[in-house]
Amino acid sequence: MPPYLPFHGELVFVSGIFELLGGIMVLMSRFRAIAGWGLILLLIAIFPANLHMALHPELFSDISPIALYIRLPIQFILIVWAYWTTQNPE
Repeated sequence: MPPYLPFHGELVFVSGIFELLGGIMVLMSRFRAIAGWGLILLLIAIFPANLHMALHPELFSDISPIALYIRLPIQFILIVWAYWTTQNPE
């Protein structure tokens, strides 16, 4: 979590709740499109934390620095995937 953000534990908890809600809503066709946009916004919102981790691997000795960098492009792939799977009509 970047040091410039307050309430680290609370932000992790809230983002986890939104992640769970998005996952549940994706399962319901009525809410799928809204859930997709919500998950896309969540992925964008947590990107600064992942970027901070990649730029400061010394703070996260339990995670490979390579893994920290690989997460960045994967996040963009997940954004495209969330859009593609929730915005296309069935």
